[in-house]
Amino acid sequence: MSELLAPAGNIEALDAAIGEGADAVYLGLKSFNARLRSSNFAWNQFEAAVSSLHRQNKKIYVTVNTVSEERDLERLYRFLSYLNKIGPDGLIVQDLGVIRMCQEFFPKLELHGSTQMNVESAAGVNLLSKAELKRVVVARELGLEEIKYIKSHTNAELEIFVHGALCVSESGLCLFSSFLGGKSANRGMCTQACRRFYTVDSERDGEKQGYYFSPCDLQLIEQIPELMQLGVESFKIEGRMKSAEYVGSVVAAYRYLMDNWEKDKKGSLATAKRLLSTDFARAKTSYWYNFKTNEEGVKKAGNLILNPNQAGGTGIYLGKIDKFEQASDEAIARAKEAAGKDAKPEDYRIAMAHLSGGNYDPDIGDSIRLHRQDDTGRVSHKVRTVMTDEDGKRFIDVPVGFKRGDSVYLLQTKAMSKRYPRVLPADIGKYRQQPGAEVLPVLDLTPVAKNELSYFPEGLYIQVSTIGDLHTAISKNPVRVILEFNSETRTDLLEKKVSLPVSKKQVIISLDPYCPASKEEQLLSDLTELIAEGYKTFVVNNIGHISMLRTKGANLIAGPYLYTFNRWAASWYENQNIGAFITPLENSWENLKMTWEENVRDRVLVTAYAYPALFRMRFALPETYDFLYFMDKEEKIFKVNSTVDGSVVMPEEPFSIVDKVETLNSSGFKRILLDFSRTHVTRQELKMVTNAMIKRQPVPETSRFNWKDGFYSPEKIEIYKAMNEKAELEKNNRHVQNRYSKGGKKRRR
Repeated sequence: MSELLAPAGNIEALDAAIGEGADAVYLGLKSFNARLRSSNFAWNQFEAAVSSLHRQNKKIYVTVNTVSEERDLERLYRFLSYLNKIGPDGLIVQDLGVIRMCQEFFPKLELHGSTQMNVESAAGVNLLSKAELKRVVVARELGLEEIKYIKSHTNAELEIFVHGALCVSESGLCLFSSFLGGKSANRGMCTQACRRFYTVDSERDGEKQGYYFSPCDLQLIEQIPELMQLGVESFKIEGRMKSAEYVGSVVAAYRYLMDNWEKDKKGSLATAKRLLSTDFARAKTSYWYNFKTNEEGVKKAGNLILNPNQAGGTGIYLGKIDKFEQASDEAIARAKEAAGKDAKPEDYRIAMAHLSGGNYDPDIGDSIRLHRQDDTGRVSHKVRTVMTDEDGKRFIDVPVGFKRGDSVYLLQTKAMSKRYPRVLPADIGKYRQQPGAEVLPVLDLTPVAKNELSYFPEGLYIQVSTIGDLHTAISKNPVRVILEFNSETRTDLLEKKVSLPVSKKQVIISLDPYCPASKEEQLLSDLTELIAEGYKTFVVNNIGHISMLRTKGANLIAGPYLYTFNRWAASWYENQNIGAFITPLENSWENLKMTWEENVRDRVLVTAYAYPALFRMRFALPETYDFLYFMDKEEKIFKVNSTVDGSVVMPEEPFSIVDKVETLNSSGFKRILLDFSRTHVTRQELKMVTNAMIKRQPVPETSRFNWKDGFYSPEKIEIYKAMNEKAELEKNNRHVQNRYSKGGKKRRR
């Protein structure tokens, strides 16, 4: 029997999930999880939840599905040690450093590979299975035929998403939010930039606006019987930021179908769909599930998942805020009571708003979502109080900070709410364990042995996407040229046998980070042929690539999508016989130095110039997307490139640290990459970039990405704020002292 796995973003959602019959829940604690903006669980609440659920023969999984920088490792080690003591049923992990650390110190912890690991092939699942991961959450962009293929070629358990929000990007490969402000999806801080309102320059209609990259929600209720027969071990509902009412209704629908489809498939499916009719989220899609081939999916999936007229948020439109009133004492008292006895003043601070333009008046207990007119944010809220003014206008409480013109949507009505038995005991005082003060043992990476990296010399590397651009690249005499392996270069290299202007030993083949099951056998055949043709060195960007190449005598370089933000992750790849690394594009200078000590920096290739793939879509864009550029509200310009290999969004403004190359070289990072992937390389641009590198000058109109400031960190912001406040206080004190000193001099006269 397949497991029904539900989200528990807070205690109420936990109660709803278990109350409606979920077999297991997944939740996050206050750190190291990909939903840091959800409520998450305190230590004692989590410990109590593990104890209570185990008594009910239910399972509980903890999300540890973010990447960790070197500075995080001590805290990560203590966190894993704590989890090892509490004993959840599994950890959902992304960072290979977590796997390496658990292998070394906590082998009893059961590990599940997160969808953020970007696993969509049997080769990838099997590599993780050999690393003793029991289960893999495969990428959300897979079809039924691909899941069948993976299931028939592995013994590992498979977990798939069946309902809830989708990422428009291929799983684990989105850099968009991080590029815009350091809030990385790989760090649990995604700002959902893809769901924003954009302006495009259409070839047919001129300038127009829409939610061009805000995807529909996944709903696979009709596919559940077939997936159960296939033997998929776990069906996962997305929604750790959703309300308890949402979790309860979705769990109820899937539970009913899973329990009754064999007796009455048609009737049970109809009942399950009725139960789902209260899900007022976005339009639903089965996405890739009905496509028989990769080519069919690439051509048609865009129309199934994208709708520019669909707002980035969810729910039934209730209208716009057109008026505010001062909250009455009674309204404030009701809001305070609803917030709970332990609430802080900011938890029940409210504004009273009147809505116009909708057809439903929200009531106390209804769940709503507010959208700022300038698209800077969305907030979910449960209505706690209602009041009517002298003219009979109805006002509801909304969070402070919204303005006239902001839109409001209905997510759930009170009538859909249920009261569920509490999972946690009334008294959780006896649950007192917390992470301790353990010291992480030192891990040293392996220094480079003599002649070990002959395929990885010091000097300049240039990466391109076509044979034509390779001809341009060699004009700067790079020590190696990295050639992207795509549909065009595959034809040139393997079918047309195009001759290259350099030795094959000087060419490194870079593999695409998305490696779906439908292309797995063809890719394996292509790699075998490439090696036979004399190509010996490959940049691997997916763990499936490692599995395909590990026995073929090839030289493997871990690419930027095999995230090595810490030495424990690098160590895991070392154990897979990978000796060289391209640092992730999101990385910072400080973290780069901390991860790679001076005696191992010969292993690292640092990207100094690139047009980062901000997000990748597995499909070609619909024909109606007749534009090349789009612009956000800050007038930042982005470029979208749609091909038979899928679509990629890039910034018009490239990432550049070419003026820092001398500093990198003097610090021991003597391998530098200029990455022109997915762009046409002109001699003029190449000359401009290399001249700036030689002269140590910044390239105009470029971005530093996270190079200087690193990932966004709430803790860092608080430190900066405290430092500024301290500096301001000292300034004021000096000002007062100066005035006193001057006054004293006057008196002495």
